Amino acid sequence: MKLEGKKRIWSEYQKEIADDHYYYARSCIRQNFFPASETIFLRIMQQELGKDIKDDARHTTCTGIAYHSDLVPFDTTMTVVARLFSLMTEAGYENYAPSCITSFGLYSEILETWEHHPEIEARVREHLWKSTRREFKKPKNLAHASDIVYKFRHRIAEKGKYRLVNHKTGEPLKVVEHIGCHYSRMFPHKGVGGAEYPYVLVGMIEAWGGEVVDYPERRHCCGFGFRQYLVKSNRGYSISSSRKKFESMEPFKPDMIITNCPGCPYFLDRWQYAISEMEGKTYGENGNGIPVLTYEETAGLVMGYDPWDLGFQMHQVSVEPLLDKIGVPYDPYAKYLGVNGKFIGTPEHPEVLKVY
Repeated sequence: MKLEGKKRIWSEYQKEIADDHYYYARSCIRQNFFPASETIFLRIMQQELGKDIKDDARHTTCTGIAYHSDLVPFDTTMTVVARLFSLMTEAGYENYAPSCITSFGLYSEILETWEHHPEIEARVREHLWKSTRREFKKPKNLAHASDIVYKFRHRIAEKGKYRLVNHKTGEPLKVVEHIGCHYSRMFPHKGVGGAEYPYVLVGMIEAWGGEVVDYPERRHCCGFGFRQYLVKSNRGYSISSSRKKFESMEPFKPDMIITNCPGCPYFLDRWQYAISEMEGKTYGENGNGIPVLTYEETAGLVMGYDPWDLGFQMHQVSVEPLLDKIGVPYDPYAKYLGVNGKFIGTPEHPEVLKVY
């Protein structure tokens, strides 16, 4: 195929990502799993890149997990989302930037539904007015927060202090990227690269000096899958899905995993601990696990932020081996200090998985 043809085809996999003025929608679960990620995103956007981004305390859950678990009807979910859009409208913004992949997929589904069925949109507007006396404008641009970091990945690299490179050997780190299912599988044209060639995390890895690991189960589910985990009797499906990915990536000896979904880093991180306790198996070097980072944590690492400000002490798989490879200094004694500098204690160590 001629180069011009390749460029034309690839252009069809791109998406519009606004340059500035974002209304930020936090995730309802990310702050519990990896609490520093959203704060780091705001810090990079506002302080490092000088972007206008609204962090609204009145924002609530989109009901996405409950909707996909058949606990909340679609009409109710659409009305909740309509209220969130009304907050954006009231604040004077038109570029909507959700933190959560499930939210991003849900917003995409709702906007697609309204586009094809305007009578449903009219009904939701009526529900919102009757219940809250609020009105809204639909977002002009919907981009996931990882899209925005991807858009500015080269500026982050320019400002960065570190690269995803082994500082002793000069070799790029081997990085596994894992895309959340709701990012582009439901609506392929909504994600950079679509469902076939998702590039949003790959672009970050390449811009920041790493080498992308291609392995057989690269697009396999992380194991969350909502019903796989929310229903206790189904959790064997969840851990087996994660295990399938670990077994597939292990021969390539990855240095880290980077994700763009709230649930994916949680399960890829925690299930490594569970598998080590169940089977005595670890997937990293020398009894370590494979560190699992969010894209915001990775960006903060590149920027040179303190590892404990990035929240790495909240990870089940220790991140210290990765920090040592990159050459990032850290104070091991500060790992479990609270915001007031008081020692808060260390968690109980697992039997097999090495922790620091």
